[in-house]
This record gives sequence, C-alpha cells and structure tokens, in this order.
Amino acid sequence: MSEASDLPVLVIGAGPIGLAAAAHLTERGLNALVLEAGPAAAVAVREWGHVRLFSPWAELVDPAAEKILAPTGWARPDGAAYPSGADWAELYLQPLADALGERVRYNARVTGVARAGRDRVVDAGRADQPFTVHVTHADGQEERITAAVVIDASGTWSTPSPLGADGLPAIGESARAARISYRVPDLKDPAVRARYAGRRTAVVGSGASAFTALAALAGLAVQEAGTHAVWILRRGISGSTFGGGSADQLPARGALGQAAKAAVDDGHAGAVTGFRTAAVEQTGDRLALVSEDGRRVGELDEIIVLTGLRPDLSFLAELRLGLDDRLQAPAALAPLIDPNQHSCGTVYPHGVRELSHPEQGVHLVGMKSYGRAPTFLAMTGYEQVRSIAAALAGDLEAAERVELTLPETGVCGGAGLFDEPAADQPAAGGCCAVPAAPEVLSIGLGAPAPSATGGC
Repeated sequence: MSEASDLPVLVIGAGPIGLAAAAHLTERGLNALVLEAGPAAAVAVREWGHVRLFSPWAELVDPAAEKILAPTGWARPDGAAYPSGADWAELYLQPLADALGERVRYNARVTGVARAGRDRVVDAGRADQPFTVHVTHADGQEERITAAVVIDASGTWSTPSPLGADGLPAIGESARAARISYRVPDLKDPAVRARYAGRRTAVVGSGASAFTALAALAGLAVQEAGTHAVWILRRGISGSTFGGGSADQLPARGALGQAAKAAVDDGHAGAVTGFRTAAVEQTGDRLALVSEDGRRVGELDEIIVLTGLRPDLSFLAELRLGLDDRLQAPAALAPLIDPNQHSCGTVYPHGVRELSHPEQGVHLVGMKSYGRAPTFLAMTGYEQVRSIAAALAGDLEAAERVELTLPETGVCGGAGLFDEPAADQPAAGGCCAVPAAPEVLSIGLGAPAPSATGGC
C-alpha cells in the first residue's frame, strides 16, 4: 500500500466475506479493522439462520480463515454436510471473529466514507488523502476513523427489492406492510407458522429464495388444511424456470427448484406468469395484487416478496465509484455476472482488477460487489478478498492469479428476466437447448406442472 502503513485497512461488515478479508489481510501482515453494525458476527446470516445453504461446508470455509482458527482448537465441520445459516454463524463465523479478537468491533455502524477533507467534487490532492469513515455506535456516540483502504463487505441483506415490477414499491405496498414479508418464513417459529397456516399466500420471485418459500409452504399445507401458495412470476414458464435440477453441480441448489416444482405438481401452489405487480389492494380483510396490464390475483391473506436484493450505496455517496448503470456492480465485473446473459455455465473468477474503482483504495466485495445480480457464491467472495489482500501487500502476481473454479449452474439461457428471450438471443449453443415457450399455469389446487423441455 502507498498509504501510511500505520493506518488500518478498514473492512465494513463482519459477515462471511468481511471476516475472510480480515483473515487474508492478517495473513499478509496488514493491519485490518472490521466494523460490524450488529452486536455479534454474521448478524445478517443469523436472520436467515433457519435456511439451509446449498453449498457444503467444503465451500464455505475460507483457507486463510482456517489458518487463523487452527490454533484455537477449532474443528472443521464435515465438508460434505450442508449447514443452515445458524450453523454457519455459530460453528464458523463467530469463532473466526473471536479468533480475530480486537480486529473486530461490534455495534459500530458506518454512516459515511470519504476522502479526508475532500468531498467527491474536489480533485486537488485527493489521491494523497486517507479515507475518513464516520461511525455511529449503539449508544449514539459518533466517531471518525482514518483508514488507508476501505473494503465494503456490508452485503445487501438490509435492502431487499420491492414488490413493484418497475423497481419501485407497488402502489399500496407500504400501506399494507404488516401483511408483506421480504424474507423466507421460518415455519418452526410458532408465531410465523400461525401467520401462514390455513392462509392463502402469494410468493413473488423466481430464484432460490422463492423456491425455498414455496417448498416450506407446501410442507405446511400437508399439515394445515387450507394452506395454499400462489407463485407470482414476472416471466413465463420454460425448461429453466425450476433451475438446473440434476444438471446443477451444486446438487442442493438443483434440488430447491425441484422442490418448488413438486409444490406445483402436488397442488399446494398454483402459478401466474408474466405478472408484473403495479399495486396491492385490500377489500375487507383480503389482499389482491394488480398487474401492470390490469390482471388481478385476489383473495390473498399474506404476500412474501423475494424479488432480490440491492446494494445500499448511500453511505458511499462521497466516493467516486465506477458502477454499472444497470446492476450497480463494479463496471468491470458487471459483464461477467449480468443475469440478462449469464446463468448457464460458470461466472469467471475475478479479483482486484475487476473490483477497482476510480477512487483508488476502495473495494466493494461479496454480495455488495454483485449489486443486483443474484448469482453470488461465498467462495467467489473468498477469492475476491484473497486477490485484494495480495494486491495491497504488493504481491501482484498472486493478486492476478486465479485460484478458484466455480461450479456450473445447470440453468439455461439468461435469467429470463422478461417473458420472451430477446430477438437476437442465439437459438442454440452453450450447454442448452432452446427454452420452451412460456406456459401459463392456472391458480388453484391441482394446477398442472410444466414440462421440463429445453433443460440442461
């Protein structure tokens, strides 16, 4: 680093990637300081602790982190087992944070990052100034910390995308907030179970979280009469809708899609396709979704919105970031992860080169680096911070070296963000056949399942 060596490399967030960053920095002999807004490590992971990951332990433990844990007597979990979020936090992430000791500070929320004495407009002397990081503590006290480098691993969990198909909250979404959730329900919690048991719930979204929610509600429907889900998709049904299935090199991820398909096959969920929500209305004690083309899905009791996450960039407003205008991901990374193009095969591993910005010395990593793209894996983030730490230590050869092979998704085409593929999309190529035409499923018990033509 060209900055003063006594200043820390400040890491925002004590989640999986933030802690891995601290481990790699420590291994390289650099001064790491992690600021965590919550009272413990991996607060966001704990909030979805009831959800089982589709990556096994072998892909969830960072090599540099394991070296730091080894002297503590930490026992590595079975690499072939699949932990829940709670397992990941308690058996690995919190022990890692404990091993890092005073390098991790809790109840310290970052509220702003800037160049010392320079707002984003000022050019003069900018590159020579360290970063100032504004922090608010749990007791309300404010602090300003000076740092040589800032690595933002704060994730996207706190900013879920809204229900509205235009990226803004649907009309009536805020007013009906008490009946809308943006998380996969924990049906082992009696209060949550009571909220959905015997009720008709719309699940909006088409990714792994939506699959998980549909499977959970289907399981509840077996036990509680009257429980039913309505799956709301913005796109049509094709061979890739339910994921890669057995073609997915992460078998548990493939199984999620098959569980969602089973929910439809078994009559516990119906599906409505090409539905882009514009409004949430209420008649009596029942809710209805209204699409942009005027269609309605009514007689709803609850709505679960799982339409993705997005980065909170508000506290980085005084930095000069080079972000893609669609994904809000670093401009050099965005073409590699664009869900309009990528979901079949691998995302090319990447590091410091793709994660650099016009503002030298700042890096967005982990989920935050993917912006609005949904394809992030933990081991991708571990590779990111390994490369960045190597670059900061002056080991450019290691920083440029690729040390990761990603599993194939087994999902075809693009992510299918719209009903029909683009006119210029190739009809064949890669690993997949042409997706089948969209198929509309009726709402209600016994809805037929789509045929899985065109799958990988």
